[in-house]
Amino acid sequence: MVVIMKPEFTAEQLQTTIRAMEAGGVKVMVSKGSEVTILGAEGDASRLDQEYLSQLDGVDRVMRVTEPYKKANRKYHPDDSVIDMGGGVSIGGDKLVVIAGPCSVESESQMVGVAQAVKAAGACAMRGGAYKPRTSPYSFQGKGVEGIRLLLDAKDATGMPIVTELMSSDQLPMFEEAVDVIQIGARNMQNFDLLKKVGRTKKPILLKRGLSATIEEWLMSAEYIMSEGNPNVILCERGIRTFETYTRNTLDLSAVLAVKQLSHLPVVVDPSHACGQAWMVERMAMAGVAAGADGLIIEVHNDPAHALCDGAQSVTPDQFAVIMDRVESIAACVGRSV
Repeated sequence: MVVIMKPEFTAEQLQTTIRAMEAGGVKVMVSKGSEVTILGAEGDASRLDQEYLSQLDGVDRVMRVTEPYKKANRKYHPDDSVIDMGGGVSIGGDKLVVIAGPCSVESESQMVGVAQAVKAAGACAMRGGAYKPRTSPYSFQGKGVEGIRLLLDAKDATGMPIVTELMSSDQLPMFEEAVDVIQIGARNMQNFDLLKKVGRTKKPILLKRGLSATIEEWLMSAEYIMSEGNPNVILCERGIRTFETYTRNTLDLSAVLAVKQLSHLPVVVDPSHACGQAWMVERMAMAGVAAGADGLIIEVHNDPAHALCDGAQSVTPDQFAVIMDRVESIAACVGRSV
């Protein structure tokens, strides 16, 4: 349930309404937007008297919310969330955020060189996997702690914030100290214990959609993080598994529109994992921006043919520069800047 206050409500009327809701056994979330203030009931709202609340002074109207997610729900938080990613970079506003870098961290020269190249082309944050979840136990699993050190070297060289994937809660203390944005990968989207633990941090969390997750399941995973006190969730559409085998996954652009309607959280699109083929990345990145994404996350490698992980979907720095030019033109058409 949400209670929408009138524009001219007084502080006393607000407190009276909050106390009336708390008497019904719920916690009250207060969301003060640019045009409206909303009181959201957190918990079992079945005991709340909707008619009584609607008659209180200062109350405009009362609405029942049927969706199971509350903190991630736009009805509770009508204004778009803007999340600080560190390094002077924020996502969720008018500026499109582009995150770029290799699938996996391989060496200092690779990581620093790619980071410098993507920054020169217009990227404002870098990605790189230090820990890699792979389908096969015999595939390259990442460089671990050494990979985090190489990411920090690239950050020192460019000033860009780091986005990298957390695989286990055992790694969390190191990530809290070294990483700017913690990525929760598709395979861990419903690792609820891990979601709760990152929810107790202050770090922004980039939450990738699960391989076969519905939009509601995706938002409920965001709710797990937010319910522990961390509101800084960035959603990532990275393609879902369908019957199609030509592409690695199927990029669900309709999900971008749906989530922007249902939630206030920023959304980024990952065309690299969605398609699995480098030649598709440019057009799918453009489509993601046209659909309303707040950002993109693109895999860039200096030598894709010899990449230790996902070379087929990685573009070169020169190709990335072209993508940025094309993306900038689309962004201008939808009122965004790069």
